[in-house]
Amino acid sequence: MTGRPVRGVAPLPPLSVLIPALNEAAALPALLQDLAAQTRVRVEVIVADGGSGDATAAVARRHGATVITAARGRAAQLNAAVATAQGPWLCCLHADSRLPDRDQLAQALACLQREYRPGEIVAGHWPLRFVRSQPGHDALFRQLEAKSASNRPGTVNGDQGLLIHRDTLAALGGFDASLPFFEDQRIASKVFAQGRFLQLPGVLLTSARRFEVEGHAPRLALMALIVGAEAAGLDDWLATLPGLYREQAAASDLRPGPFIENLLEFIARLPEPRRRSVWRKAGRLVASQAWQLALLLDTRQGDERRWLPRFDAVMAPIFDTRAAASVMSAALPLALQVLAVRFRARS
Repeated sequence: MTGRPVRGVAPLPPLSVLIPALNEAAALPALLQDLAAQTRVRVEVIVADGGSGDATAAVARRHGATVITAARGRAAQLNAAVATAQGPWLCCLHADSRLPDRDQLAQALACLQREYRPGEIVAGHWPLRFVRSQPGHDALFRQLEAKSASNRPGTVNGDQGLLIHRDTLAALGGFDASLPFFEDQRIASKVFAQGRFLQLPGVLLTSARRFEVEGHAPRLALMALIVGAEAAGLDDWLATLPGLYREQAAASDLRPGPFIENLLEFIARLPEPRRRSVWRKAGRLVASQAWQLALLLDTRQGDERRWLPRFDAVMAPIFDTRAAASVMSAALPLALQVLAVRFRARS
């Protein structure tokens, strides 16, 4: 346990921080130091190692964390950490996360505790701030940060953290380990569908390293492809491509073109009823996320939100129709072909 209680303040319950890690010896120390500096809450830190080939486990132990070994895959690692955790409240963080405020976990836990009622589904996440080592792409990161602060379905990912009561997580069925990724989006989808998400006080810092190593546009394109395929029910395609989401230590210059072409070929071979279902589901997803275009206009003009409220009032009801989803479904195959050509040219 780490963290220092403050006199005169009602004590908070213990908090178990769960960190799935794979070859993260370089990133972990900063996060573990942030956790050790937290005040007003007793923090149990569990690092669930997925079979690292570097000094991840040794580094974690040196900083006072409990280390467990689990099957590789964030969901499996997190489920193993949950089984080990002692606290009633759980906080899931990525290894490259940072807590800029020494009181951050206490504030977050107090906030969520006030809203929690046994039997209800409620969880919390932080908005993001990216820590960059390269200049440029400011508009992209403003957009991503604003999106993480929107607290809308489809915008909450694991790098935003997850604060949740263990009973709530159990009621949601734990983390889905059927794929080596997507455990974060799937648990978030269940929270939105069955209850509500709270945006926690402060911000969570996260590294922009994957964008910087893989390329900003390729990373965005592949993220969209993965999210779309999952929404369309293409788990069987996602499971056939182990290189689709590489561990950070193995990340390198990304070429999304072949993945896009592979997906189009896979869909073309499907029986016609399922093929229509795939495009229909993907079209619904695209229509449901059209608000991001309005957010993009806002973030390019500063912090003021002018276009997004207008979109919500006027355009959202239009996009929330079968007709809009059908238009998106019809346009998607051509859009993906164009993307494949573009990224093939980059190669």
